[in-house]
Amino acid sequence: MNEVVYSHEELLEFGKILDQSFAGTNGETTSIYLAHQLLRIRDRTGKESALAANTVQAEFERNRKTQNIVVKARQMGMTTWVAGRFFLKTITAPGVLTVQVAQTREAAEGIFRMVQRFWECLPLEMRKGCLRRSRANVGQMIFPNLDSEFRVLSACDESAGRGLTVQNMHCSEVSRWPGDAAATLAGLRAALVPGGEMVIESTPNGAYGCFYEEWQQAEEKGVAKHFFPWWMEDAYVSAAATNLRADEIELKAKHDLTDAQIGFRRGLEASYRGLRTQEFAEDAELCFRSTGECCFDIEAVERRLSRVSDPVETRRDGALRIWLPALPDREYLVAVDTAGGGPTGDFAAVQVLDMATGMQCAELQQRIGMLELAHVAASLGREYGGAGGAALIAVERNNHGAGVLAYLDAIEKYAYVYEQAGVAGWLTSAGSKPAMISRMGALLVESPELFLSKSLLGECRTFISHPGGGTGAANGAHDDCLMAMAMGQAVRAERLQNGSYKMRVA
Repeated sequence: MNEVVYSHEELLEFGKILDQSFAGTNGETTSIYLAHQLLRIRDRTGKESALAANTVQAEFERNRKTQNIVVKARQMGMTTWVAGRFFLKTITAPGVLTVQVAQTREAAEGIFRMVQRFWECLPLEMRKGCLRRSRANVGQMIFPNLDSEFRVLSACDESAGRGLTVQNMHCSEVSRWPGDAAATLAGLRAALVPGGEMVIESTPNGAYGCFYEEWQQAEEKGVAKHFFPWWMEDAYVSAAATNLRADEIELKAKHDLTDAQIGFRRGLEASYRGLRTQEFAEDAELCFRSTGECCFDIEAVERRLSRVSDPVETRRDGALRIWLPALPDREYLVAVDTAGGGPTGDFAAVQVLDMATGMQCAELQQRIGMLELAHVAASLGREYGGAGGAALIAVERNNHGAGVLAYLDAIEKYAYVYEQAGVAGWLTSAGSKPAMISRMGALLVESPELFLSKSLLGECRTFISHPGGGTGAANGAHDDCLMAMAMGQAVRAERLQNGSYKMRVA
């Protein structure tokens, strides 16, 4: 148990200098000094010990800014350190609200148990005096003498952070947040006061989704990036490796590793196989690409993303994007993914393709109803009609597609509509979808120049294999533009194979 007792006034003085070097500590911050003095944790062996900053924690403390994002290997102690640092910030300043957000309720409960231990291991005089709590239920701790509070929430709660005014925010394992992680994170950011400290951290989980986007955009947003590979953890050693491979020799020389660390790495290869570089990161970019869940070649997608240009024209407040205007001597296809429409559902998407080449010419991505979608599709069909006066329109007839087809017929009087076996529309099924996705995957590698849309390529990056065997957008992502394009390419391939389309007569 700690023997050092600080008064209310002393704690407030510490609060003013937490980020400054503490006298007599060889340059360590007051946070590091005070964590070692006051906070207790359970170490890897289960033994209670002082929170002494390890290599990773000290490195983070030295380079930390107000806004931070951390990519790390597993079990590096970042959650523990941020919890300890923010606990200190909560008990050394008045009127502070600190919020930590975990990926699951179970993880949130685990973090709160750790914070509970911080308080329970403080000297009794402090717990009964200046740091007396008025409330300490699951996930919430209030210090009335300071008017400060510490909360641990779960990202499973869609309203997490709503209505709060937060000074310190820690978002843990964001790559594994459920639901619309980007929307949850945006709501939490809105609760953070100007100048408030924020730490977003996670192990990688594929080159897609909210956390990946945050990492990619960090520099332009002024967020400090921190990368901590597995070898920064002193405990990650094993029996010394012998007969080193060429890649091991190169890694050892580049990062000054020991044979014992290479031995640990070989153990990871045996245990984690393809997921080793994800769970125990070695490179800040490659670690995102090792998951294998994305259905497409990530490098091919990102190469193409880096080369596409803005559309030459936009309409409908940017929702309709045009790269290649209609030419009178070309034949075109208009592919329509109806989605759910409405103001809060999935997007409706339309892709216009050059029938001869498969080149993407235009794209619509907008939340609109069936009647308006039918009108936009018919308008594009007529605009890209060429010599025949009308482009072929292929509508996915799943879900709301039947309504769009009905409106094309009855309201728009549009006759040139794709049919399958005498039924208007394209059916995306368990039988047809794998072939559609496989074709898209091949085109992205073999003919990436066909695709001009950042939205489409972004959806390709977040289109993953799900545990049950199906495919679809990652949590919080969309696949409407992708599915419209996949359907368009499938219809085009069918036309090339059969040499003709069936006409639907109004």
